[in-house]
Amino acid sequence: MLTSLSPLTIGLLIFTPGIIAGGQILFKMASTKIETTGAPFHMIILNPIFIGACTLYAAATFLWAYALKTAPLSYAYSFMALSYVLVPVLAYFWLGETVGWRYAIGMTCIILGLLIINS
Repeated sequence: MLTSLSPLTIGLLIFTPGIIAGGQILFKMASTKIETTGAPFHMIILNPIFIGACTLYAAATFLWAYALKTAPLSYAYSFMALSYVLVPVLAYFWLGETVGWRYAIGMTCIILGLLIINS
C-alpha cells in the first residue's frame, strides 16, 4: 500500500503524529505552568503555550484530512500509533520524564507493528 501513495501523503502520514506529539508536550508544559503559578485552571486558555498547542492540533487536523484524500483511513490510521512512541521520547528529552524498559519494549512493538502493516 505504501508504494501506491504519493511521497507527500506518506510524509503527512508520518509528520502528523509528530505534530500531535509536539502538541502533547506543549499541553503538559502549559498545565504545569498553570499549576506552578497557582492560577485557576481555566486561565490556561490565555497561556501562550496552550494556544500554541491548540494551533499545532489544528494544523495536524488539517494536514491529516489532506492526507486522507488519497490514503484509506484503515491504513492511514495505523500511523497515528507513532504518537505513542514520539510522546514518551519527547517527554524524556524535553520534560525530563523517565521511560522505563517496559515502555521501551512497548514502543519497539509499536514500531514493529507498523513495519508489519506497511510491508
